[in-house]
Amino acid sequence: MLHIRDDFPAGLLNKSTHELADMLPGPTLFHLPGRRSPELFVSVLLHGNETTGWDAVRHVLQRYGFADDCGVLPRAMALFIGNVAAAKEGIRHLPGQVDYNRIWPGTPHDDAPEAAMMQNIVDRMHDRGVFASIDIHNNTGRNPHYACINVLETPFFHLATLFSRTVIYFLRPRGVQSMAMSKIGPSVTLECGQPDQPSSTEHAICFIEACLNLSALPEHPIAKSDIDLFHTQAIMRVNGDNQVGFDSEKDDVVLRPNVDLLNFNELPAGTLIAKQSKGQNVALKVVSEDGEDVLDEFLVLQGDEIQLKKTVMPAMFTLNVDILRDDCICYLMERYPLPA
Repeated sequence: MLHIRDDFPAGLLNKSTHELADMLPGPTLFHLPGRRSPELFVSVLLHGNETTGWDAVRHVLQRYGFADDCGVLPRAMALFIGNVAAAKEGIRHLPGQVDYNRIWPGTPHDDAPEAAMMQNIVDRMHDRGVFASIDIHNNTGRNPHYACINVLETPFFHLATLFSRTVIYFLRPRGVQSMAMSKIGPSVTLECGQPDQPSSTEHAICFIEACLNLSALPEHPIAKSDIDLFHTQAIMRVNGDNQVGFDSEKDDVVLRPNVDLLNFNELPAGTLIAKQSKGQNVALKVVSEDGEDVLDEFLVLQGDEIQLKKTVMPAMFTLNVDILRDDCICYLMERYPLPA
């Protein structure tokens, strides 16, 4: 499935995300020249409807001459352009297709052909060496720009705060790019807000260029004043066949209007999350980062209202019904101290 190239096709930088499949036969890894090595690894379009990564990368490559086939970057780059088939349709992934950011080494779906492709990439980059790894994403709800890491070590903190002082540490879901690449170098996931926003693209451009121009990541411990660190405690998901959405006529669980306004706010116990039309138990599920059922720790049913049982900070609430049913409803977080 993986196509590997050391050349860069003429005209590719002129293509929008939905046009890439016209020039690329599938997921493609480019090795692009630069004055320093090892390479900066950058992945874009692991989700086909998240456009900021490609828009930012093509701007950077145009700036360094790749539109004219004479490009040289400050640091060599390994660029992985992922799900071009889904990007052509403007969707996260095709029906029946695996999620390209749940299929990297460590995935529970390691028998899928896409898992072998991602393992191939990681093995290849392990052999070549990686300066740092960046995975660029958008989200559908109202969230600030923030960075995610999977390892609590100094290089990861410095890489993340180069993008945002808001940093999320998580160990679930498994099979994500940043966790796989963290085994061979500092890695970060960038959450760049909603797609097709000029400010999102510009923020990603600035971060990529900063990484390309770094000779090394700082070795000194990060100052506590430079980071707001949070930890993902649990993931809230649809439970079984229950329909979750915003339609009180047909949905079993009806999320509160504008629920994404709750993102990145510390919410007290008793906060209304949703209402449910039937049943004596909460019709959602909450799973810890260890895969344990922790529903009773976080949610309680009061009458027909699903309420928080403890103070918590959510992220990734969305108004997009397809996303909350296909992936998750939200992540539940706590403030996290820097390791001593």
